[in-house]
Amino acid sequence: MQRVLILGCPGSGKSTMARLLAARTGLPVIHLDRLYWRKGWVEQDKAVWQAQVAEVLAAPAWIIDGTYGGTLTQRLAAADAAILLDYPRWLCLVRALKRVLLGFGRARDDMADGCPERLSLSFLIYIWNFRREKRPRIADELRRFSGRVIVLRTSAEATRWLNSEDVQTTELPRVRA
Repeated sequence: MQRVLILGCPGSGKSTMARLLAARTGLPVIHLDRLYWRKGWVEQDKAVWQAQVAEVLAAPAWIIDGTYGGTLTQRLAAADAAILLDYPRWLCLVRALKRVLLGFGRARDDMADGCPERLSLSFLIYIWNFRREKRPRIADELRRFSGRVIVLRTSAEATRWLNSEDVQTTELPRVRA
């Protein structure tokens, strides 16, 4: 496991999982939010974004945190493992709200410079609709993916997996997304 994608709804804990997995494996972490957003929550130019993703994928090893459907196929083609944090939407919503309330107006280390924590109705709606609108495509992509797929449905499952004897080499059973 040298090229790992971490996918899931906002608020599922993708960035936290990436940091914890990096601590266990020594693999470098790439937060896609840092590449995608420009100061003031301005979206990156599409051509620049595509070039940045291609550059990241060319590296020999990484953990990439972020779902970003527009580059998912490309990222899965380069990955050898994908972790889906498949948590209930209410939990993702609560976590996202907690993150906003505790960090409102402050920068996060997994976010682009100049993009302080904020709250928007569109973001909350995105989280609420993620399971119905985004997850089916992710599940389809993961069914076609030839690498290892790890689906974690609870925080307890995630903790158990991260604390398993050998996260790097343990072959977990392939779970249908």
